[in-house]
Amino acid sequence: MSYVISGIQQIGVGVKDADEAWKWYRRFFGADVPVFTEKAEAGLMLPYTGGQPRSRYAILALNMQGGGGFEIWQYTSREPQPSSFDIQLGDYGIFSGKIKSPDVKRTYEYYQSQGVACLSEIHRVGQGPLNFFARDPYGNIFQVVEAADWFQDRKQLTGGVYGAVIGVSDIGKALTLYRDVLGYDEMVYDETGTFESLKALPGGTVPVRRVLLRHKAERAGAFAPLLGRSELELVQVTGGREPRKIYDGRFWGDLGFIHLCFDVNGMDELKARCEAHGYPFTVDSSNSFDMGEAAGRFSYIEDPDGTLIEFVETHKVPIMKKLGWYLNLKKRKPTKPLPRWMIKAMSLSRVKD
Repeated sequence: MSYVISGIQQIGVGVKDADEAWKWYRRFFGADVPVFTEKAEAGLMLPYTGGQPRSRYAILALNMQGGGGFEIWQYTSREPQPSSFDIQLGDYGIFSGKIKSPDVKRTYEYYQSQGVACLSEIHRVGQGPLNFFARDPYGNIFQVVEAADWFQDRKQLTGGVYGAVIGVSDIGKALTLYRDVLGYDEMVYDETGTFESLKALPGGTVPVRRVLLRHKAERAGAFAPLLGRSELELVQVTGGREPRKIYDGRFWGDLGFIHLCFDVNGMDELKARCEAHGYPFTVDSSNSFDMGEAAGRFSYIEDPDGTLIEFVETHKVPIMKKLGWYLNLKKRKPTKPLPRWMIKAMSLSRVKD
């Protein structure tokens, strides 16, 4: 068996107050279905937490209209640290999360009416989708992107996570991971220059090369219908300044986008593929880790510039917590999607404000 990537499971966001942040993400990104909420010690991430286990509080929340989720992550044993410098477009790491929307114009108008900081007007690059950039109250930038694939229609202005904008030093080198391992094999555009649509962003006035990647094949696996399609934009600064690593001098879990996580099956085969392309696992839970309401195996790699990519092979997931219904995925056919009614049943845990 080869490995299966079902889609982007979640983007990790380090915050000071996870409950407060989740309330905002519920309101403006529709991430109102919790998969788990857990207080525990992050004991396996020692390469990225100063060599010591760190206590944390984490919430994994989904938008059931479709798309990936949010892992909202808060240190409880130390004060999470902000970047010591102003993060700019093209700095190495996750600059922006992407959020899918069925109607970008209506979303833009709603955000403006609610005082959400919109950093750009609606625009399109080449054959890319309509989109605009906005900032959450915690300084994180999101790109709201036009999308057409949906798990269900909940009459919401957005779905969940659709991808990320990632700063890299060499796009050609980065493609050996994002294209050859993660399967983003369709190049929507490859543009170089300065862009009017980026000028309002931090660092958006310098020349860059930007490449938008999608995957030609439909994703497969248990949660593929919900997670859906996704896209990544790689951005390389081509002049005007020297980029920096976004997490330089900080820990995983500090403030900002801490990782991009993919839902996978066939972790051993994926590990071999990553190693063959020069991306060995730097963290591997090896067997099943237990997060109370969910369980699985997780691992991490670094892209060529140190950006953390997480893989999760889900073994147990709650479907109806109130009834004690937890689904064991270990013996399912890796490419077979779950019945849509079963995935929809997760909505019974929805948190309403």
